[in-house]
Amino acid sequence: MAAKKAAAKKAPAAKKAPAAKKRTPNASFMKEMTPSAALAEIVGAKPLPRTEVVKKLWAYIKKQGLQDAKNKRQINADDKLKPIFGGKKSVTMFEMTALVNKQLS
Repeated sequence: MAAKKAAAKKAPAAKKAPAAKKRTPNASFMKEMTPSAALAEIVGAKPLPRTEVVKKLWAYIKKQGLQDAKNKRQINADDKLKPIFGGKKSVTMFEMTALVNKQLS
């Protein structure tokens, strides 16, 4: 029986996966896009990648305290954000990214 136990312990070692290549950013995210006039009031008029637009928008939301106190995923619109949010008083953070993409060209 000792021989069977010894054989069971000699399981083949799991092979390590080769080191993953460094992930390259998606080109469409890095492409500079021009914001609409309404969006330019918040992020500036010069062309920016989508990622930077969202970063600047979040900075504005946090600075103005527009995130809902109870539900942090909800963004309350002020006068500058209402045109971007299609006239809605409040949107979720997921809706916000879709609405912002419509404001970029």
